[in-house]
Formats: sequence, structure tokens, C-alpha cells
Amino acid sequence: MSKNSIFLLKKRSLKGKESDMRQLAKDINAFLNEVILQAENQHEILIGHCTSEVALTNTQEHILMLLSEESLTNSELARRLNVSQAAVTKAIKSLVKEGMLETSKDSKDARVIFYQLTDLARPIAEEHHHHHEHTLLTYEQVATQFTPNEQKVIQRFLTALVGEIK
Repeated sequence: MSKNSIFLLKKRSLKGKESDMRQLAKDINAFLNEVILQAENQHEILIGHCTSEVALTNTQEHILMLLSEESLTNSELARRLNVSQAAVTKAIKSLVKEGMLETSKDSKDARVIFYQLTDLARPIAEEHHHHHEHTLLTYEQVATQFTPNEQKVIQRFLTALVGEIK
């Protein structure tokens, strides 16, 4: 085989890899766009649907889940949810109005208000927690379709991609 033939074979091989890489990039783009569409106006991505008949936003459900673990202030909730305090205030007002949250003032500083769940909210908080667990279990089941080495590559890719997005 001549040097020219070898060069052309390598060039075709590289072009095929470039084409494969371009398709992978397009697939990643389509995936991320789908994630954005699914997550629009939501705090998080969860797999499946909540069965609660109470119409709450994802953020409100997440607030209930966090408060099922401990009493928190508006600013603590905003920090944990990575949303504005105004967004938390809006969500909390509705939850208080619906009888799902109670308030208590800090014993040392009466300006500080803590929020706690009422009995009405506990089942919803529990369901949201189960929804999180179901989502993680689904991710684990999908990951088992790959070898440990492939899982490491996927993890490296996701870490690098998040680094680029930030």
C-alpha cells in the first residue's frame, strides 16, 4: 500500500471520527435542550409524577421536604434551594395560606421566623422525598447498563460539562 493510500485511509478515518464527534455534540445539545424544557419553571428534575392531589409547585414541594427534616428560615431555605428569598417568600405565603406551614419566632431574635410543617403537609413532604429516591434509583438502574470503566468516563464527562456550563 502506498503512502498516499495510507494517508487517504487515515483521512477518511479521521473524517468519520469528526462526523461521529459532531453527531455526539448534536445529541448532547438535544439532550440538554430537552432537560431545559422539562425543567422550565421547576427547581429540579424528577423522574415520574407526584401522585398528590394537592396542586403545588416543585419548589413548594421541595420546601416541604426540607422542612420535614428541620425548621428553617426564609434565608436558609433560599440558600438550600439556590433561589431568591423573594421566590421562597412567595412559595411560603401560599403554603401558610393552605395550612401546610406554621411559623414560630426565634427565642433570641423575634425578627427571625422559622417555618415548620403542619400535619397536613407531612404526607406531601414524604411523597416528594420518595420522588427524589425514585429518581436516584432510576439513575442507578441506567448506570448499571454500563461497565465500571464506562461509568467513570460518563462521570468525568458530566463533571467537565458542568464545569464548562458554569
